[in-house]
Amino acid sequence: MKAVHFGAGNIGRGFIGETLAANDFSIDFVDVNDTIISALNSRHEYDIELAAPGQEKIHIENVDGINNSQEPEKVVSAITETDLVTTAIGPKILQFIAPLIAEGLVARKKQNNVQKIDVIACENMIGGSAHLKDEVYKALTDEDKDFVDKYVGFPNAAVDRIVPLQEHDDPLMVSVEPFKEWVVDESQMANPDLKLDGVHYAPDLEPYIERKLFSVNTGHATVAYTGKTFGYDTIGDAIKDERVLDQLKGVLKETGDLLIAKWNFKREDHEAYQNKIVKRFENPYISDTIARVGRTPIRKLGFDERFIRPIREAKEHGLGYSRLLETVGKMYQFNVPEDEESVKLQQMVHDKFAEVVTTTTGLKDQSLVNEIASKMSQEFTETNN
Repeated sequence: MKAVHFGAGNIGRGFIGETLAANDFSIDFVDVNDTIISALNSRHEYDIELAAPGQEKIHIENVDGINNSQEPEKVVSAITETDLVTTAIGPKILQFIAPLIAEGLVARKKQNNVQKIDVIACENMIGGSAHLKDEVYKALTDEDKDFVDKYVGFPNAAVDRIVPLQEHDDPLMVSVEPFKEWVVDESQMANPDLKLDGVHYAPDLEPYIERKLFSVNTGHATVAYTGKTFGYDTIGDAIKDERVLDQLKGVLKETGDLLIAKWNFKREDHEAYQNKIVKRFENPYISDTIARVGRTPIRKLGFDERFIRPIREAKEHGLGYSRLLETVGKMYQFNVPEDEESVKLQQMVHDKFAEVVTTTTGLKDQSLVNEIASKMSQEFTETNN
């Protein structure tokens, strides 16, 4: 079996690549990083190290690289013959690789390759594959769209694995946490007969996406923004502080109550899932910097993002959200000069709390805007005193 995977970074090699290799796929990694692509083509193998006691090594073979900026025709040729297309390249980059994927799918049509395939965006976003499909269709004629509608699926996916900050002499070496979760929406697949061991296929992906977003992403960011207010630089140091750990557990309790109410998760199972998340954040082998985890605070304050969405929905369900509010208050004072959004946010804030809340979150519920603005004012007062 063959796979074309866009994104030869740490998640691409250390998570998606590992899973594909374990299912006996040969992999064409597509990327513009010439150092990594050259190394893949020179060696056709690399190692993964588990960030845990013992630091177990996993060996990956049957891999190649294609530099899509230098050899786009090779990418098209690879897609023509592949059994599966995956991405782990970053949500903002999907629009740039979509035309090349479209060319590959059209080439399959020209060669009368009617083997059904799926294109799966393994990105940290809701509806990643659907978004990629929209971008791909922009580059297709109506006739091409008819072919793709019939033979190509774009099933949405949820992925979860923490990759720590790392430096290796070997450009292909990658360290990842032992935990991993990859869930695919089975109902959107064109080729449901091709299922990977190690991947969970669900009839409805939304509960799993929200569980991950409101637990892992919300939780990780909570540690970052709370830890920053107490002067910490790393997640590992911050979470050792009982005040930070208590805030994390309080936030997870609120998002957990919401998820259980919405999706009927069993409380015992969900609490076990949350406890596993806390242990992952406490893993000393995967400590990340607070600056990196907390970066782009304006994006993370978005209407459908990891804090405002559960706050909105908790209010609608009559559930508590005070800990989430506290964390949002801390986000507005996240001051990291190296992060453009952080700098912009600090320039916006000053004393115009309610105006900034409306601008950043898109909220129209004035009472909720006032609650967040009040929490911001409180957090700024406490910090400056």
